[in-house]
Amino acid sequence: MIPPDPEAVLEEQIAHWRSYLQRRPALQPVEMRELEDHLRESVAGLRAGGLSAEEAFLVAVKRLGGVDALSREFAREHSERLWKQLLRPEAEAANGTPSAGRQEAAVALGLAVAAGVAVKLPALLGVPLGDGNAPFYARNSALFVLPLLVLFFAWKRQLGRAALAWPTAGGVAAALLANLYPFHPTGDTLGLFALHLPIALWLGVGVVYAGGRWAQGNARMDFIRFSGELFIYYVLIALGGGVLIGSTAMTFKAIGVDPGHFIGNWLVPCGAAGAVVVASWLVEAKQSVVENMAPVLTRVFTPLFAAVLLSFLVTLVATGRGVDHAREVLIGFDALLIIVLGLLLYAVSARDPQTPPGGFDGLQLLLVAGALVADGVALWAIAARIQEFGFTPNRLAGLGLNGVLLVNLSWSAVLYARFLRGRGTFAALERWQTNYLPVYAVWAGLVAVILPPLFGFR
Repeated sequence: MIPPDPEAVLEEQIAHWRSYLQRRPALQPVEMRELEDHLRESVAGLRAGGLSAEEAFLVAVKRLGGVDALSREFAREHSERLWKQLLRPEAEAANGTPSAGRQEAAVALGLAVAAGVAVKLPALLGVPLGDGNAPFYARNSALFVLPLLVLFFAWKRQLGRAALAWPTAGGVAAALLANLYPFHPTGDTLGLFALHLPIALWLGVGVVYAGGRWAQGNARMDFIRFSGELFIYYVLIALGGGVLIGSTAMTFKAIGVDPGHFIGNWLVPCGAAGAVVVASWLVEAKQSVVENMAPVLTRVFTPLFAAVLLSFLVTLVATGRGVDHAREVLIGFDALLIIVLGLLLYAVSARDPQTPPGGFDGLQLLLVAGALVADGVALWAIAARIQEFGFTPNRLAGLGLNGVLLVNLSWSAVLYARFLRGRGTFAALERWQTNYLPVYAVWAGLVAVILPPLFGFR
C-alpha cells in the first residue's frame, strides 16, 4: 500500500480549515488570505523543526488560535487528534519500517533509560549513593542527564558534528571542573557549583534545541517556552512518581518486605534522571497542547504575586521596619524575584506582539515595578550584611544575582511603559528578554568557575 503524499494531506487539511472559517461571516476575504499566509509560514517553520506535515498543521492552527477566535474554535474542535497521536504511531510504511513517531518515542525512552544507568554507573565503579558521597553526586548531577538531552535534540534536529562542537566542549570542561576542583565537603562553594552549573550548561541545550537558529529571536523564545513547559511536565511526572513510591512502599510492606533500599537507591535517582528526558520528549512531541499551560498559570499567578509584592511594600513603609538580614530571608527574596521574572517571560512568550495594550499588560508592569522595589530592598539588605560580616561566596553570588535581575527588570519596566503609552512595540520587550538569556548562563558559569577558587573551595 502506497502511503499518502504528505503535501497532499497538508493541502487537504488547510482546505478543510479554510472551508470551516469561510462558513463564518466574520472574516473578510483579505483577512482570510492573511490568516492562511500566516498559517503556511508557521507550518513551514514547524516542519523545518522536525514535525510531520500533519502535526505541523495541528500545532500551527493551535497557535493561530491566539490571533483569531474562529481559528481557535477550529483548533479546540480538532485538538483531540494531537493527544491521540502521542502514543499511537502513524501508519506503517510499505516496507514495514516503524513510523517516525514510534522511532522518536523509542529514542527518547532509550535515552531516559541511559540517564538512569548513568546515575547508577558511579556505584558500579565504587562510588555508591550515600556513604558520604553526596558531594560527588551533587556536583555531577547535571552531567548525568543534560548530555543525553543534547543527544536527543541533536538526533531530532539531524545536527552534524560541527553544531555539537561548542556544547560538547562545554560539557567536557564542566566534567573536568566538577571532578578536579578540590571542594571542601561542607563548604558553600560546593553548593553554589552544584546549583549554578546546570544553569550554565542549559544554554548549551538551548543551542542544540534551536537546531542552528539560536541567533534568531523566535528560536530563543521557543526555547523559553520549552523550558517552562518542561518544568510543568516534570512536576506532573514527579507527582505521579510520588504516588508510585507510596504505592510501592505500601504494597511491599503489606507482605513484610521493606522496599526502602530499592526506592532510595534505584527508583528515585533513576526515575528523576530519566523523567527529564521523558518530559522533554512529551513537550517536544505535543508542544501546542502543553504550551497552553504556562500562559494559563501566568494569568492566574500574576495578580496574586502582584498583590503579595504590593502588600509587602505597603507594610514595609507603614511599619518602618527593615528587612531581616538572615540568609534564609534573602534566599526567599531571590526566589520571589526569579518567580516574577518567570511570570514575565511566559507572559511575553504567550502574547501576540500585534495585539494592542490591555489591562493585563498594566498588571504586568505593576508586577515588574513591585519586583524592582523589592530587588532594591534585597540589594540593600545584602550590602548591609556584607558590611557587617564581610564577603562570603553566598553573599557575593546573591549580590550578583540581584544585580543581573535588577538590570533585566529595570529595562523591562521601561519597555513595558513605552508600549503602554504607545511609544514602543511589544516586540522590543520580547527581543530584550531573548537577548538577555545568555547573561544568566554567563553569570551562572562565573559563579561555578570563579567563586570556588576565589574562596579557597570553601
